[in-house]
Amino acid sequence: MESHRPLGGPATPVRPRRLTSLGLTLSLALLPLGAGAVEDAEPIVPDRAGLSTSTATVGRGVVQIETGVAYRYERTGGASSDRRFNVDLLLRIGVAERLEVGFFGDPIVVQRGAVDVTDHGDFVLAAKYRFLDAPEGSWLPSLGLLPFVKLPVSEEPLGSGKTDVGALLLVSLGLPAQFNLDFNGGLAAVGQSRPSGYLLEAILAAGLSRDLGERLTLFTDLFYATRDERDGRDGLLLDAGVIWRPTPDVALDASVVTSLAGRGPDWALRGGVSVRFGR
Repeated sequence: MESHRPLGGPATPVRPRRLTSLGLTLSLALLPLGAGAVEDAEPIVPDRAGLSTSTATVGRGVVQIETGVAYRYERTGGASSDRRFNVDLLLRIGVAERLEVGFFGDPIVVQRGAVDVTDHGDFVLAAKYRFLDAPEGSWLPSLGLLPFVKLPVSEEPLGSGKTDVGALLLVSLGLPAQFNLDFNGGLAAVGQSRPSGYLLEAILAAGLSRDLGERLTLFTDLFYATRDERDGRDGLLLDAGVIWRPTPDVALDASVVTSLAGRGPDWALRGGVSVRFGR
């Protein structure tokens, strides 16, 4: 299953598309710059940490770099195990307070198992527009839209070599006791290699998080996607993790992912860093 997650989480929890070593080194080197931000700024909200995506945008003139690494293990029946390591880069640029554009991909993917390959993964262009803000003190949610296009730059076994297009509706709701709920639902037209054409894929995600003060957030997500290949299967993934913010403009994240149904990793470990500039 080649799941589509345009701005976050394992961009591909099942067939990972995840930052060059240079990008990770650059982001870590820039941590001291992020640490000098104004302390009363709104805390940074990373999109790549979990499997669901919130309606939060970075804001006008803000640039946010989110990078990470992931290691995934999968074994199917009596077949040999597949192990995959990937690094990812997500760049988010604020065009307006409610609108941002994004670029993300997996410049390095190393797979070992039935097929050994080292190459780049997929690259995706996306935009996020929050068209409705939740009124202060209201139980009403904020709403957003996230259209995306996957570029045809990665060939099998790491990609289809075809263009995919889709869009997600984003819903974010603040709950009592510092809980937050995010829901995503949408469709993607997935390009097929054999036979040629497109397959319609449905995507659903739900994420629950709780802020423990201003620096620490615990989260868990469910991610469901119908088959993205004609002979494939639907998949259901679960993750759980933590986000720690040493400053309002810097976030470190770590999580574990597993498959509950369908094709997916037996387990995967993920970690990353996000830095915000211009706030």
